[in-house]
Amino acid sequence: MKSQVSALIDGDIALEDAEYLYTTLKSGGESTRTWSDYHLIGDAMRGNPVFSADFTERLMARLDAEPVVLVPAAAAKRKRALLRNSRLWSVAASVSAVAFVGWVVLQQQVQTDIEDDTSPMEIAQNLPADYWLAHQSQASNNSAYYIQPANYAE
Repeated sequence: MKSQVSALIDGDIALEDAEYLYTTLKSGGESTRTWSDYHLIGDAMRGNPVFSADFTERLMARLDAEPVVLVPAAAAKRKRALLRNSRLWSVAASVSAVAFVGWVVLQQQVQTDIEDDTSPMEIAQNLPADYWLAHQSQASNNSAYYIQPANYAE
């Protein structure tokens, strides 16, 4: 059993065996003492401070002996203020959600109205390409080559 506990601590044991050892360790007895001894040896080798065997019991007794601190009235007022603020925030969130949905619906209606009112425009005339060729030296080389003006008749 000691070799299995040692292998469990080192991580050199199969998962099925580890589950069995964990249940054995929970039950107490020889394997639990071996587990404690091996960890105590490991702590001593690493130079960690060693706690006495009754450390947990003494700690719990000291915690039980501490006085209970009652909640002051200021904390209760803060809790009420927080509750009131949370109600205000929920109302604000509801109003903003309704406003957002209304805005989306309004944008969809405006977009369909614009699509209904638009009609294609006629181009009055195209400037001849000769004009652009004659004045090409004065134009910039970036994107002027791709831009062609159009006049629209109303």
